Amino acid sequence: MSTHANSATETALEAFDAQWQEWHDAHERQRAHPHGFLAVTHLHWLTTEPTRLEGVPGTWSVDADVVRVDLEPGESLLQDGVELTTPITLGPIEERGGINLVSGDTVIEVAKRGGEYIVRPRNPSNSLLQEYQGTPAYTPNAAFAVAGTFVPFEAPRATTVGAAVEGIQHVYEAPGEIRFKLAGEELALTAFNGHAPGSLSVLFTDQTSGKTTYAANRSLSVVPAADGSVELDFNRAVNLPCAYSDLATCPLPPAENRLPVAIEAGEKIPYERQDQK
Repeated sequence: MSTHANSATETALEAFDAQWQEWHDAHERQRAHPHGFLAVTHLHWLTTEPTRLEGVPGTWSVDADVVRVDLEPGESLLQDGVELTTPITLGPIEERGGINLVSGDTVIEVAKRGGEYIVRPRNPSNSLLQEYQGTPAYTPNAAFAVAGTFVPFEAPRATTVGAAVEGIQHVYEAPGEIRFKLAGEELALTAFNGHAPGSLSVLFTDQTSGKTTYAANRSLSVVPAADGSVELDFNRAVNLPCAYSDLATCPLPPAENRLPVAIEAGEKIPYERQDQK
């Protein structure tokens, strides 16, 4: 290879590394948001029995898909800056949807997960957030950025998966699968619809899971082109909230997304979970 070609290759790799670092830094800033998931202090499951919940004002219950909150004198909750009048009724909330309320420095997430209603207060003083020191990750490696093809199913498939919390299940719509080749193997991953329009979310494990990467799952977001071509950059595989906290209801990958190869790229086991190797 000529000196010019070597120089071009080095420049491309430097650009690849720099782009990854920029993306990683932005992702870390998002994760460490004062009211992000690391700020969650409690996970409460609502029932029909009115109950006082630690970390939030009021007495809470849910019945017929409607959450009710009764406040005591001196207690208040805000929604979009407007103080709510007791008794407060919220819902119905769609599956995986949520509403945010505010009490002082605490943002209170009221959400529906696995058909059940949950309340998760998020406070910037939470020790998990205060002590967060970043997430270790593999050095970016262009060999783990591979070309793939999104192949739609004849019709989207409802796919049921387990969760980080025992006793609940998540149902996702899978519009198709992504086929690709890595480490000499022909592989495929079932893809779910992503948060952003046109994006796909892939949950997977691989032969590093439980060794250098988090055992339960990692996630990768991709956007297929109009012709179905897609880049799977596993350097951007990230941990879900359950990798950091037991107060998460994260989905587990479908069985077919347990890859038989070692993907030594992306985020590793968080420092907070190093004792679980």
